[in-house]
Amino acid sequence: MRFIDFPFMKASEFFVSTLKEAPADAEVLSHKLMVRAGLIKRLGAGIYTYMPMGLRVIRKVEAIIRQEMNNAGAIELLMPVVQPAELWQETGRFEKMGPELLRVKDRHERRFVIQPTSEEVITDIARQELKSYRALPKNFYHIQTKFRDERRPRFGLMRGREFTMKDAYSFDRDVQSAGKSYAKMHAAYTRIFERMGLRFRAVAADTGAIGGDRSHEFQVLAETGEDAIAFCADSDYAANVELAEALPLLSRRAAPAQAVRKCATPGMSTCEEVAAYLGVALQQTVKSLVLATDAQERPGAATQTTIWLLLLRGDHTLNEIKVGKIDGLQDGFRFATEFEIESHFGCKPGYLGLIGTKQPVKVIADRTVALMSDFICGANSADFHITGVNWDRDVPEPDAVADIRNVVAGDPSPDGRGVLALQRGIEVGHVFYLGTKYSQTMSASFLDETGRPQLFEMGCYGIGVTRILGASIEQSHDERGIVWPDALAPFQVVICPIGYERSPAVQQAALVLHDALALQGVDVLIDDRGERPGAMFADWELIGVPHRFVVSDRGLAAGKLEYQGRRDAQASSVEVEHAAQFLKSKLAA
Repeated sequence: MRFIDFPFMKASEFFVSTLKEAPADAEVLSHKLMVRAGLIKRLGAGIYTYMPMGLRVIRKVEAIIRQEMNNAGAIELLMPVVQPAELWQETGRFEKMGPELLRVKDRHERRFVIQPTSEEVITDIARQELKSYRALPKNFYHIQTKFRDERRPRFGLMRGREFTMKDAYSFDRDVQSAGKSYAKMHAAYTRIFERMGLRFRAVAADTGAIGGDRSHEFQVLAETGEDAIAFCADSDYAANVELAEALPLLSRRAAPAQAVRKCATPGMSTCEEVAAYLGVALQQTVKSLVLATDAQERPGAATQTTIWLLLLRGDHTLNEIKVGKIDGLQDGFRFATEFEIESHFGCKPGYLGLIGTKQPVKVIADRTVALMSDFICGANSADFHITGVNWDRDVPEPDAVADIRNVVAGDPSPDGRGVLALQRGIEVGHVFYLGTKYSQTMSASFLDETGRPQLFEMGCYGIGVTRILGASIEQSHDERGIVWPDALAPFQVVICPIGYERSPAVQQAALVLHDALALQGVDVLIDDRGERPGAMFADWELIGVPHRFVVSDRGLAAGKLEYQGRRDAQASSVEVEHAAQFLKSKLAA
């Protein structure tokens, strides 16, 4: 008999749908496990139905986000998925965003977009509603469906086309106030991901298509992550590899010690091949990459093409994000064509260098290359390289010296407090300081104390709600299935009664335990489906419920229940009357 009245959650009245095998189109582990555990079901490429089990996880993610955003002073609203193209045309993003932005027309031939984000709409709201400095600061957020027409959607919810995102937008009167709003959101995000039980790092990042001057990504640490993170174990420094600063690896340029010599290197077109053939360290070679920029002095004028020679140490790789911030390359660049390369260097790629170019090129040397002496580069002649090359003595100083490479493990940390290590991560959150990027293009202003109009200083803050599911699973799983943290699990506890339909004692004990846990606010479910113990346990291990109690006649005869945490190797016995308190202590820990 039950003495309390609240919903009694039974597996038979819910929807449990597990699979033994993942479908062939499931690529990464999180995608396979979400499909097998019945969390999602594919409808189309990059488009999924969130099944009841998966939706419970999503709602828990949203609840944590709402609590922390509200606690941080943000105000929830809800902006539409379909947005007028006119707003996007004001900022230029209607054309600039490219095919990822889904553009549609209504029956009247009016243009709309299916929003991937809402900077334009929220800025339009601000310019209409926030008239005075007295209304500031303000931070609006919503949790809404987004759509990005990915060329190749993959990895389930990690790189889907339709997804759920929390995006927030702050409006401030000046840079100092905007900095405070940014810091407040950064702190709120830290609390959010800590509460979700995720292992993560906040890393300095490039602002990308959103724009702005300051940016941090929140990366869940996982070996399968798409992003590479550079961090220092001896300090708080962390940055996406795209942005991580690569310090020069030489303290000064040594005096020349070798004469220039042209060496035959038959068929050796890579730095690795040349170093091995000549019996020298790869670090003594210099890699040449050729870019081109096209510009017009005025509309209709002939296009002027400039060829750029970028130089990296042989063991380093080019960082195109950094290259795009160099004067002259900021407005876009491309890799030079083979014809352009041959006309400027007199040679096909693989043997390019600084000596004997046919036409002028702009030379950009990486910081380390600019300090190298007696280095090896191509001879601009097939099957030949030149050794003993030195700046100033043999070739002019570069036109510019810049950080244009990706950091590698062991590089000195930019904060001077150790060396860098690399780790993979999955981006689940991103905070941007936008400045006046959108308020200026959309003429969004307020009146200050003197009655003069001032542009809003803005910030933008996003969390990939549905992506968190995949990221959490990639970080936390085993050979049996998902291992959810308590805060995100669809159910915190499952009660598995053995012989539920046959034993009144088992039924009663399971019911009493269910109600005792529910009274404590625990999200608990009884599996009354009548499955065999092995199949029942396998289902809940696959789904990833963190805590399991087994109720059986044998155990009850001894006054015991069997408990096993999802990460535990073996089960343990718990006295029936202490089970609820036992679990409470587990959840508190």
